[in-house]
Amino acid sequence: MVVTRRRFIHSLGAGVALASGGRLWAETRIALGRAEILSLSDGQMQLPPSFLYGDIDTTLLAPVLAEHGMTPTDPLLPDVNVTLLRDEDRVVLFDTGAGPGFQEGTGLLPDALAAVGVRPEDVTHVVFTHCHPDHLWGVLDDFDDPLFLNAQHMMGRQEWDYWFDRNTVDAIGDERASMAVGARRRMETLAEGISFFEDGMEILPGVAARATFGHSPGHMSFELAQGSDSLMVLGDAVTNAHVSFSEPGWEMASDQDPTAAAEVRRRLLQYLSVEKMMILGYHLPNGGIGRVESVGSGYRFIPGT
Repeated sequence: MVVTRRRFIHSLGAGVALASGGRLWAETRIALGRAEILSLSDGQMQLPPSFLYGDIDTTLLAPVLAEHGMTPTDPLLPDVNVTLLRDEDRVVLFDTGAGPGFQEGTGLLPDALAAVGVRPEDVTHVVFTHCHPDHLWGVLDDFDDPLFLNAQHMMGRQEWDYWFDRNTVDAIGDERASMAVGARRRMETLAEGISFFEDGMEILPGVAARATFGHSPGHMSFELAQGSDSLMVLGDAVTNAHVSFSEPGWEMASDQDPTAAAEVRRRLLQYLSVEKMMILGYHLPNGGIGRVESVGSGYRFIPGT
């Protein structure tokens, strides 16, 4: 497996500057057997540190962040990396980005697709890791119509059932209630044609669903395999390249079930480091592509091959 190129487009006429003042769009391509994987940027989010760190003691947090040139008060500027798989006649998107109107600096996936010569109608399958806004809301266009008209949309049954349940908006808490409303509205447009899968199923040739529940109730990651090559599409099973690698057992405030998510993260990183499997993380830097390396009692993210 080889990363064949990384390309940056400084302007596509979108008129959006990322929070870092940097590039508007980035692409990384990987050969995986006969298939090709592209990491496409939907932009960059802007989040307060409390969104991720919650109540973690700053005396513990500060030295971990210092190793990455960060402090506990620094704003978070995570990249949004959408995976595109080209395999024979299949053009598969894993998640759809944030779409229009979610947060300034996101919603750039249509520009990224256009830059690599993919029209929305060319996409044959859309596979969701989970239903948080930056993963699901891009399924609709500026007019609230489905963007990927010819695609088969696919989601884990447990994730669908949770967010489509009308009781979720009342049970999820005030801070996340708008997420539940927004998810349900978009899911209603997909309801007639959605197909479901369970943990362990090969949902497409060479694409297996792996349950990584915790960040959301039915969160899924996906193992892509071609011969001896493999890559794990993480989604948000690991949301950052600093704390969650160094201290995978620490509970993150961004996870809906922080305890379950931490246990999943600990086991997942151990597996990935032992197997030396490539990963593509939705919010990891440098296009999100790299490997997991064991360091002491924790791990670190190694970008690239």
